[in-house]
Amino acid sequence: MAKSAKGMASLGGLVYSTETGRTCPVCRQSISACTCRSPALPEGDGIARVRRETKGRGGKTVTTVGGLQISAEELKVLAKSLKNRCGCGGAVKEGVIEIQGDHRELICDWLIGQGYKVKRAGG
Repeated sequence: MAKSAKGMASLGGLVYSTETGRTCPVCRQSISACTCRSPALPEGDGIARVRRETKGRGGKTVTTVGGLQISAEELKVLAKSLKNRCGCGGAVKEGVIEIQGDHRELICDWLIGQGYKVKRAGG
C-alpha cells in the first residue's frame, strides 16, 4: 500500500514566492507567466451549479451560475441572455455568472431548456 504524501510534498513544491506571488507547481513560473496550462476553458465539470448567495454582499441576494466549461466569450453571451431573461443586472467574475436577485428556478428551467445539465447547489 502506497503512503500518501503530506505537507509541502503533496503540493508539488513551491506554491508562493514573495517576489512573484503564486507559482505554477509544474513549470515553476508565476501564474501570470505560466506556459504549461492553457487558459482556454475554466475549471469545472460541465454541470451548471446554480446557487443563491448573500454573504459578503451587504445583505443583497445574488444568484450565481458556475461549473460550466465554456470559453470566456461564450460565458459573456450566456450571462447576457440570463440577464435579459431575468430582467435584471449581473456580471461575469472569475468564470462565474452573477445575476442580481433570487432567480434560481427561472435560471434552472431556462438552462435545462437550452440543453445544459443543471444542479441546484446550497440551500
